[in-house]
Amino acid sequence: MDASSNEINLSQILNYLKNLESRISRLENLLNLENYSIQSDIKIPQFLQIKSSDKTDKLELQIGQFWFAKSGIVILALGIIFLLTFPYNNLPPLFPIAIGYVMVSILILLSYYWRKNYAFVSKYLFGGGLLLLYFTTLRLHFFGTVPLIENLTTEIILLIFTNIIYLIASYKRKSSYLSSLGITLLLTTALISNEIYFITSALLFSSILTVLFKNKFNWEGFYTYSIFLIYFTFFLMFINNPLLGNEIHTLKLPYITVISLLIYAFIISVGNLFRDKTKQEDYKIIISTMINCAGSYGLFLIITVSKFKELLPLSHFIASIVFLLISILFWVKEKSKYSTFFYSLLGYFALSVAIISKFTLPNFFIWLCWQSLLVVSTAIWFRSKFIVVANFIIYLLLFIAYLILAGRIGWVSLSFGFVALLSARILNWQKDRLELKTEKMRIAYLVTAFFMFPYALYHIIPQQYVSLSWIGVALFYYLMSKLLNNKKYRWMALLTLVLTIIYVLIIGITMLEPSYRIISFLALGIVLIITSILYTKFKLKEDTEKEDNENKNVTTVN
Repeated sequence: MDASSNEINLSQILNYLKNLESRISRLENLLNLENYSIQSDIKIPQFLQIKSSDKTDKLELQIGQFWFAKSGIVILALGIIFLLTFPYNNLPPLFPIAIGYVMVSILILLSYYWRKNYAFVSKYLFGGGLLLLYFTTLRLHFFGTVPLIENLTTEIILLIFTNIIYLIASYKRKSSYLSSLGITLLLTTALISNEIYFITSALLFSSILTVLFKNKFNWEGFYTYSIFLIYFTFFLMFINNPLLGNEIHTLKLPYITVISLLIYAFIISVGNLFRDKTKQEDYKIIISTMINCAGSYGLFLIITVSKFKELLPLSHFIASIVFLLISILFWVKEKSKYSTFFYSLLGYFALSVAIISKFTLPNFFIWLCWQSLLVVSTAIWFRSKFIVVANFIIYLLLFIAYLILAGRIGWVSLSFGFVALLSARILNWQKDRLELKTEKMRIAYLVTAFFMFPYALYHIIPQQYVSLSWIGVALFYYLMSKLLNNKKYRWMALLTLVLTIIYVLIIGITMLEPSYRIISFLALGIVLIITSILYTKFKLKEDTEKEDNENKNVTTVN
């Protein structure tokens, strides 16, 4: 074959290849495909991927690929831990420890080697390796017949160093699982030390770390778990740390340790307070708030009541300030409904405990009654209808309990009436701030005051002066009506006078001495006549104004 024919064949081949490339390009454009190079990590187009035929195949793949990986590594780690904790009586103490560190090295190296092709398995191998590192270090002092390190303080220092490695690794890998395990091992180390101040410090550090990790990575599950773990660790310390084999009984902890519970509660609350602005107050936030409230104040209440009775009023007064401060911060910064509600409720309850423990029966009922003014005021500020309604119910229960338990009604019982009037006044003053209509609540407080004043005065004042005292209450209501331009007080005055008439006609005639009977009838008669004259003048004035308005309207029409 000559040279010219070779050139023709080569030209035909080139033209053919160009045509083929052109067709492939048009086909790729038609199918919206990209050019794929021939590599080991080639991506398969979506429509060519093999899909499971049904949900059963997908479940099989999920179990085989992911669940078995997790289970296998956990079981492997547990097996190695059992291997490390075996006594090995006939072998040198260094032998099981050396095995442990060798296994840690193998797991870490496998994790590094498989980090690209088997990322999921690699992640769990790395966590398992760090867990084995902790237990191998623990084996230096525990589990063996002859400890390699006899000094517990040295062992705790090495475990702390291991914890630091674990926490740094979890932070860099942004793993909530590793972080949760890291916090668990840190608090386990604290319990192993069995030193109260070290445990308290570890709990403080864990609280800060929990908030930092939560706000950095938005880990709600980690946050809730850590809160529970912190208070559970404190509980274990309080019952004498039974994990070390100690007999279960409650300890009288140092008072500063008990106060630290309030510090933990405040720090942990910051996690939700300074959350991402786009994150709404969902059920996860509510759950973490409830656990923080129940864990911190529940332990605080149990310990102070059982171990620090002499400091009970001061302790719970401090607690009320802390929790009310947290609720105020949540309202000012977030306008939060649920967190504000839970923390404020806890603050009110702590203040109630402080009052009950400070004053004797029945005097503390009076202080609790005045406390309800604080509750109403803050509830209006928080725009919480739940607190307002709950406070009114508690207020009534307090009054009923006071009547049952007081034995003798004194002048201080008038506080219930004044508190009812002031509460109604506050509700009327700030009625626009609440979501619920306050009219019914105001009427409820006024009705309560209407019955409380006559009842209290009936028991306080000598019988011959009861009617006069009730007349004084009616005049007080008329004065309030005039000053506040509120007809509800006029109705209260009118009904109080009706009640006085009934009392005078029944009790005055049958039981009062002649002189007091005369005074009661004269005083009541004069007040009723004056009241009637005032109402008549008021009616005439109202009719005159109405007639003048009608005349003006007629003139305007003409």
